[in-house]
Amino acid sequence: MSSTAAPASIPPTPANSPQRVLLASLIGTTIEFFDFYIYATAAVLVFPHLFFPESSDKAAMLQSLATFAVAFIARPVGSAVFGHFGDRIGRKATLVAALLTMGLSTVLIGLLPTHAQIGLWAPALLALCRFGQGLGLGGEWGGAVLLATENAPPGKRAWYGMFPQLGAPLGFLLSAGIFLILGRLLSADDFLQWGWRIPFVASALLVGLGLWVRLNIHETPAFQKALDAHARVKLPMLTVLRDHAMPMLLGTLGAFATFVLFYLMTVFALGHGTAVLGYSREQFLLLQMVGILFFAAGIPISARYGDRWGTRRTMIIASGLIVVFGVLLAPMFQAGSPWMVLAFLSLGLFLMGLTYGPCGTFLAEIYPVEVRYTGASLSFNLAGILGAAPAPYLATWLAERFGLVAVGYYLCIAALVTICALLALQRRVR
Repeated sequence: MSSTAAPASIPPTPANSPQRVLLASLIGTTIEFFDFYIYATAAVLVFPHLFFPESSDKAAMLQSLATFAVAFIARPVGSAVFGHFGDRIGRKATLVAALLTMGLSTVLIGLLPTHAQIGLWAPALLALCRFGQGLGLGGEWGGAVLLATENAPPGKRAWYGMFPQLGAPLGFLLSAGIFLILGRLLSADDFLQWGWRIPFVASALLVGLGLWVRLNIHETPAFQKALDAHARVKLPMLTVLRDHAMPMLLGTLGAFATFVLFYLMTVFALGHGTAVLGYSREQFLLLQMVGILFFAAGIPISARYGDRWGTRRTMIIASGLIVVFGVLLAPMFQAGSPWMVLAFLSLGLFLMGLTYGPCGTFLAEIYPVEVRYTGASLSFNLAGILGAAPAPYLATWLAERFGLVAVGYYLCIAALVTICALLALQRRVR
């Protein structure tokens, strides 16, 4: 009786546990957004005094906000660089590299000499490190979203995809919390001289934790199938620009209002609330932290409806509500009414959660797996350039020139542009 040897079986790709996937996607974006927000807070409270002291108060604030915008210019570059390797060699290794890039840039900011020590080199080095932050975040976000959505079971893609989005409110809470604690423990002079450096240098500990988690995950099943089928493209960026230009454009505009709203509610609101409306730094940060809880609450709500109704429809409804909120912005954001300001921040940031929760899944759905890292990252970060980069600067200028009503109309226009883009883009699930 003859027998034939069984062919050697190919070992299956190790599966990621849901807990590990969700933790890895959440912790990475939490760290990245923590790093990003401590810069945003310092750009309003510290950098105008230490890096632009020769300018008037208003000019120094605008110059500091200009360095804040540098990261949004860098983010599409990060999308191209990290997206290329994410679509060529895999999600895991690219996510580790992006986290290191962001973390190193943040720590270096905490070690920079000031204008008083090295003159004009100080703001130049600050802008360079800020570029590095944007480069890392440009590669981080897309990979974290794909890590979650490409491991999601059927019918739960938006739910899994909202975990990286939760990193935004968690990172902000950590950022605002540490600045609030430092404000309570240190004098104003000590905080300005050296205390502001602590959050930047301490981020090294968080980066180490994030690396430990991410080095213990496996490649996503969807990308592994693309590898096995030899479906990788040679130049993902070129393929996106050539074959997916319209989805890229509409996806960018579909996330436009998300960025405008968030940076109006955080960076602009902090600057205007403390410099113009007369609230103390600690008081306003505390109000923002309460508002961020509503931001975090809106994300799972919208993700649940994103799986039920579709991510595009959910974002259209949220954007319509943002139009209404834009009309209410000026009456609610007033001096001498902390409870009204709290309601303003809570409502605005809750709407932010409703539009932000399904955003990552929505952008991932409109690209095929072989260019998904590059395409989703590019749309998200181009939306950052259009929406977030000019928002604090433009809103500050509008408020000074025309009042807060103009800032509200600015938000309304952004939301209407987003609604038109979402209506034009048919949801494509790959």
